[in-house]
Amino acid sequence: MSGKNQTIISEFILLGLPIDPEQRILFYGLFLAIYVTTVLGNLVIIVLIRLDSHLHTPMYLFLSNLSFSDLCFSSVTMPKLLQNMQSQVPSIPYTSCLAQIYFFLFFGDLENFLLVAMAYDRYVAICFPLHYTTIMSPQLCLSLVAPSWVLTTFHAMLHTLLTARLCFCADNLIPHFFCDMSALLKLACSDTQVNELVIFITGGLVVVIPFILIIISYVRIISSILKVPSARGIHKAFSTCGSHLSVVSLFYGSVIGLYLCPSANNSTVKEIVMAMMYTVVTPMLNPFIYSLRNRDIKGALGRAFHKKTFPFYL
Repeated sequence: MSGKNQTIISEFILLGLPIDPEQRILFYGLFLAIYVTTVLGNLVIIVLIRLDSHLHTPMYLFLSNLSFSDLCFSSVTMPKLLQNMQSQVPSIPYTSCLAQIYFFLFFGDLENFLLVAMAYDRYVAICFPLHYTTIMSPQLCLSLVAPSWVLTTFHAMLHTLLTARLCFCADNLIPHFFCDMSALLKLACSDTQVNELVIFITGGLVVVIPFILIIISYVRIISSILKVPSARGIHKAFSTCGSHLSVVSLFYGSVIGLYLCPSANNSTVKEIVMAMMYTVVTPMLNPFIYSLRNRDIKGALGRAFHKKTFPFYL
């Protein structure tokens, strides 16, 4: 490439969502409502778990981390999307693009690992209920959460640094609503083989292995549930892990649909739609899933409302 004239790219143009200009205001209002709901919903979960002593358990430690991850994951893309929908030139600086890649990978990977920790927590709760408190000690919970933050930091940094070493020439149009790493690789005018190899290897470590661990946990959970003699016991056991299973289905369903089920037609549109599912829709739905299906969360909400409304009774 040294013999070719190169233009230093200082910014990229995000082509955004494939919507008609006359519908832009409608979609802007919709996405703004989704983002506000996501922020408020996850903040409520975090604050409730922080303030209510009844929720100071391993399960809700993982849930508070998941809610924080969802809040940040959505905030990586949504504010810029909303800004660009109101802008005549939907651009993003080169450095901001790299930062968006880093935090997108960081919080996406963090959700992966937290879902594994929550699956293990449900496995212990159902298969070893009498030893749950002993097994899920504070030390074990910390050893499950802390490495998740460390591993995601290094993984996100690795891909960001590999992307930063690429050269970008004349084309700076990204057919997406955020700086998607695969879209950037297509724009690069330098060799991307190392990037693609690292994506293939680490993709197995960060996505496939956690998914397999979750599947193994639920195979053992289901095996244990089927040994329960009463229908009431089976229903109670399934309800214990129903919220987590719903979240896992939403998150991995979108990821598998995007990366493991490629489509030859309308691939760009499909990528955008599936990316919207796990970056926008899933973080918004998670608080509702855990609040509507969880008696502890509903109880904490009731106690918080009662304390706010009738403080003189406390």
